[in-house]
Amino acid sequence: MKKYNFNAGPSILPREVIEQTAQACLDFEGSGLSLMEISHRAKNFQPVVDEAVALFKELLDIPEGYSVLFLGGGASLQFCMLPYNFLEKKAAYLNTGVWATKAEKEAKLFGEVVEVASSKDRNFTYIPKDFTIPADADYLHITTNNTIYGTELRKDIDSPIPLMADMSSDILSRPVDVSKYTVIYGGAQKNLSMAGVTFVIIKNDALGKVSRQIPTMLNYETHIKKGSMFNTPPVVPIYSALMNLRYIKANGGVAAMDALAKQRADIVYSEIDRNRLFVGTAEEDSRSLMNITFVLKEEYKDLQDEFLAYATSQGMVGVKGHRDVGGFRASCYNAMSVEGCEALVKCMKEFEAKH
Repeated sequence: MKKYNFNAGPSILPREVIEQTAQACLDFEGSGLSLMEISHRAKNFQPVVDEAVALFKELLDIPEGYSVLFLGGGASLQFCMLPYNFLEKKAAYLNTGVWATKAEKEAKLFGEVVEVASSKDRNFTYIPKDFTIPADADYLHITTNNTIYGTELRKDIDSPIPLMADMSSDILSRPVDVSKYTVIYGGAQKNLSMAGVTFVIIKNDALGKVSRQIPTMLNYETHIKKGSMFNTPPVVPIYSALMNLRYIKANGGVAAMDALAKQRADIVYSEIDRNRLFVGTAEEDSRSLMNITFVLKEEYKDLQDEFLAYATSQGMVGVKGHRDVGGFRASCYNAMSVEGCEALVKCMKEFEAKH
């Protein structure tokens, strides 16, 4: 039976990317050595990093004056590293979910934090609008996609102060005007690579302006100067990222990924809205194209385990919702096929017919 991977992360990757990475782990470019055992200083690995950076810049049309870094520690380390480098007196945070809350908590260790708006009052089912950005804050931090609650901010904000964004779960899924941001960062394990590497897109001339001493490893300038090679980088995930960046370019680039995301989401959301058993959890104007969250209507709540078992039996993997929302979640990242979304819809229709 064919399996469709709807896991929220680590998540689906194109099959060819998996196979290319697996082959390199057996023999990297005919060297007789595994990608897992080569030196990151090897002459044939530096081109991997260089091409990955170049493709990232090309696919997102990143302007001059920005660096692309591949680091360890996940987006969670960036919650600390970002304020360490940028928060002098006060920072502004938009709170749209668990990860935004965690980022805000870390920032409070370095200075005053102003929460410009929050959707916590309705269990993060919407993206706040019409909030005021304090002009005297050092930066505004946003989380563009919320994997747990199924909401997404799909338009670039016009901010009067430096804009920082966690794009862990929607990077490369839609066009982004990078020039509006000072920092874009995220874990790679959704749309970029396997788990183990973190990407950071950073405006170089914004650095070096806080008065505090920054530990070497937590200083972005360290990694810019060394081209992500100050210490041993996550070699295999960077290679996997390169293979995926090549895949995205070969398949039409970010614009094509955006069109595909809209097509997949329309298929699944249309069925959620039509089906008598299910209802979406996110407000319609805030719905994520990456993480589609839905539950059974109140009168059918007792069928949750039955539907999960049925969907799993039909090859749907990872559709159980996060405990904070319950129900179900279909994560539709770049590598998810239209066929997979249609298979999920078929399950929903068959389950409806049965009940």
